Amino acid sequence: MEWREVVEHPSLQDLPFKIETNEWGEIVMTPATGTHSIYQSLINEWFVRLEEKGGRSIVECPVQTSAGTKVADIAWGSAAFFTKHGVRVTSFPQSPEIVVEVKSPSNSLKRMEGKKQLYFEAGAREVWFCDEGGLMHFFNRDGELKRSELFGEFPERIDIDLM
Repeated sequence: MEWREVVEHPSLQDLPFKIETNEWGEIVMTPATGTHSIYQSLINEWFVRLEEKGGRSIVECPVQTSAGTKVADIAWGSAAFFTKHGVRVTSFPQSPEIVVEVKSPSNSLKRMEGKKQLYFEAGAREVWFCDEGGLMHFFNRDGELKRSELFGEFPERIDIDLM
């Protein structure tokens, strides 16, 4: 199934699941938890603060990969990325510079590692993981980083209990 067909299909509207496609065009759905959603929101808030650096955050960012369309929990794209690809797209043909996946019970580490490689193949400069305790893991193509090379001020841990 093409991504546009998935997005426009009436029976797939208002589902409580995140939808992606795999390399065979099959629809894959994963449910999110409240904790997952809160981490996603807090990371997005950080990205919004970083927009002064000339880019923008993207929640539920669809990226075309060699294994179907993957939907990153959060992403950050530079002004140059949006100049090249626009903002009125069904899915991005390349990955934004930063892609973030938030760990949840339905999103295994093995699946996240596979998506990380796909995002790098699609052009990501960094892929970040947020684990179920809010600890951030930053990666570039060479491996894990102590901090993000693009946004070193990003915290090493997201604390959902400071509300």
